[in-house]
Amino acid sequence: MSRSHRHTPVTGFCADSDKAFKVAEHRRARRAAHALDLTEAEPPHRFAFGNPWASQKDGKSRFDPGAFPKLMRK
Repeated sequence: MSRSHRHTPVTGFCADSDKAFKVAEHRRARRAAHALDLTEAEPPHRFAFGNPWASQKDGKSRFDPGAFPKLMRK
C-alpha cells in the first residue's frame, strides 16, 4: 500500500481538477482547426491553446499534514 498515501505534503490549489479547463481548451483548439481551410493555411500551433499557467489549478502549495490529514490520501 505504498501508493495509497502521499509522501510529500504538496497539492494543487484553487481547484480540485483541471477537467473543465482542459475540456474548454480542447474545444477551442478543435473549433480553430475546423475553421481553417487546411489546404491554404497552416494548422494552429499545438501550444496556442491550453496554457497550464492560465488554468484554475495553476500551481502547487505545501500544506500542514497534521492539520489536513485527508489531503495526504491520494
